[in-house]
Amino acid sequence: MPDLVPWPSLRRGLIAILRGITPTEAAAVAATLIEEGFEALEVPLNSPDPLRSIEVMCARFGNDALIGGGTMLSPEDVDGVARAGGRLMVSPNVNPLVIGRACAQGMVSMPGVLTPTEAFAALEAGASGLKFFPALVLGAAGLAAVATVLPKGTVLGAVGGVGPDNIREYAKVGVRTFGMGASVFRAGDSLPEVRSKARALVAAYDAAMLS
Repeated sequence: MPDLVPWPSLRRGLIAILRGITPTEAAAVAATLIEEGFEALEVPLNSPDPLRSIEVMCARFGNDALIGGGTMLSPEDVDGVARAGGRLMVSPNVNPLVIGRACAQGMVSMPGVLTPTEAFAALEAGASGLKFFPALVLGAAGLAAVATVLPKGTVLGAVGGVGPDNIREYAKVGVRTFGMGASVFRAGDSLPEVRSKARALVAAYDAAMLS
């Protein structure tokens, strides 16, 4: 197994999935999210000019947040994000070659899983954490059932169908990391809209973790 790059200690396990963001708005959106309490930002590679957006955000906020790419499907994707300064690799699937390349680049990795088989394959390949996607298929109870067989301390992330209204359900079963897409950013959103969404998510997260 490759050398594990551990999941970092973040005050809040909230990852903003910025699908559709453009380089011209990347810095302003990142600044807004960081101001509101987000510490991890993901630019899916099927966004317009994603590597440039990652580069812009890393140049400004690389010391303030964990920034990287999503929908990363090949080792070449990993190399491109690393060259742009990204330190986070998120994928929708389990590809040992992609996870291994992320480890070699010193990147934090969170591949997408749904079943125990996929979860163990991802961990064996060197994943820093697991992205249960789409989480709405399992629900909090289903995710908890899978988690019972995983190694103690495995970082569990819920992505897909998670928002301010149900963070608490997942928090009750031990989930501490959440990927937020349209609930925090949708292509075309204004900065006030992004700020409002981020503020609601941070409030919901804090309330769930303190309950």
